[in-house]
Amino acid sequence: MHEASLIAGLMRRVEEISRRENATRVVAVSVWLGALSHMSADHFAEHFTEAAKGTLAEGAQLHTTVSDDVEHPHAQDLVLESVEVET
Repeated sequence: MHEASLIAGLMRRVEEISRRENATRVVAVSVWLGALSHMSADHFAEHFTEAAKGTLAEGAQLHTTVSDDVEHPHAQDLVLESVEVET
C-alpha cells in the first residue's frame, strides 16, 4: 500500500495547488520517483491516471524522472516537482 499512499499524497498536493491558483484544469504534472519507491514510470502513470479521474488533473501530461540512486535521502519517495495549471 506504499504506492497508494504516495499517489494519495501527490493528488492532495496537486489539488491544493490547483485551488490556490484558481485553476480550471491541470495541464501538466512533473514528478521525481525515488529508486526505492517501488514504481516504474509506467506503473506510476497507471496509478496517476486512475487517481486523476474526475479531478482537474484528469488528462494532464505527466513528466516523470526516475532515480537510480538508492542512497539518495528521498530514495523511497515520490517528489512533486511542478504543476502547470490553466486558469
